[in-house]
Amino acid sequence: MTRIISGNARGRKLKVPSEGTRPTSDRAREGLFSSLQVRFGFDGEVVLDLFAGSGALGLEAASRGAAEVTLVDDNNRACEIARANAVVVGHPATRVVEAKASVFLSGAPRDHYTMVLADPPYELADEAVDEMVRALIPLLTKDAVVVVERHVDSAEVDWPEGFETTGQKLKKRTFGIARMDMAIWRGTGD
Repeated sequence: MTRIISGNARGRKLKVPSEGTRPTSDRAREGLFSSLQVRFGFDGEVVLDLFAGSGALGLEAASRGAAEVTLVDDNNRACEIARANAVVVGHPATRVVEAKASVFLSGAPRDHYTMVLADPPYELADEAVDEMVRALIPLLTKDAVVVVERHVDSAEVDWPEGFETTGQKLKKRTFGIARMDMAIWRGTGD
């Protein structure tokens, strides 16, 4: 059983699909969210949780004060569970979208998201992950934070120009077999 770690829904238990997803461990979520809380905070954030599964990442952000959360997954059962979990957390501005990430990204609102939490399947090719990051660019507000969870043995994300990947706020985090690659969208200077 997965639980909400902090915020107004702290301790509430979330259901997890029995197959077809790989939930981020409680330990990894706790480490990631503690880091994000200290460095960026969640109050007022507009969060996109890609490859959401149970929705645990996005719902953790909701519990900590995100203004709006969108959970996207292409697994029907995962979306049903994410909807039920959203009710448990009680965040009125949470939306669950059943769609492939690439399809969702092609039609999502531009300049909208201030934080993206992407947890693609570990077996997804590194090139596909890099393509996903490029597809995110039109959807991001300036200074949006993007976190991509990968297996520690995967190549690091190839962040396109306009992403800041160094500095005190952006240290990589590793939790067991999970590595969190993080960057801030600074824009292309247009």
